[in-house]
Amino acid sequence: MKRQRSSTVPSSRDRLLIRRIAWFRYQLRQFVRFSEKASRACGVTPQHHQLLLGIAGYTGRGWATVSELAEFLQQRHNAVVGLVERAAQKGLVRKEQGARDRRFVRVLLTPQGEAVLAKLTELHRDELARVRARLLTASRIRPPRVRQSPGA
Repeated sequence: MKRQRSSTVPSSRDRLLIRRIAWFRYQLRQFVRFSEKASRACGVTPQHHQLLLGIAGYTGRGWATVSELAEFLQQRHNAVVGLVERAAQKGLVRKEQGARDRRFVRVLLTPQGEAVLAKLTELHRDELARVRARLLTASRIRPPRVRQSPGA
């Protein structure tokens, strides 16, 4: 008895969607790579940069709890505790315990952390504009075709 193969050939519409998703992921990865390099150039790890962003911007309050930062960073609570501790040792953040409940800890930026974040934000401004333009272009037209290499 002969088995029938299911059709795995995507339609032209699906192929276009796949190309757009691939192009989008490519643009995201380029942005992440840029951001990682910029962080290191400013003397912090990419994780510290993400931490600073989470503290300054995630809640809108200018401070965050470790639980909020764990959600923002999509990391385990104990991993974020260690990250916050290392950032505090570098002088980027400070911790404030709650007056009534000592388990409640606010994480805030120090002036040094604010300065690093300001510099990184400035560096990212132009890159975000470039990424936005590329993504808008990619959503309107087909992404460029990659040339076949000889012998492919």
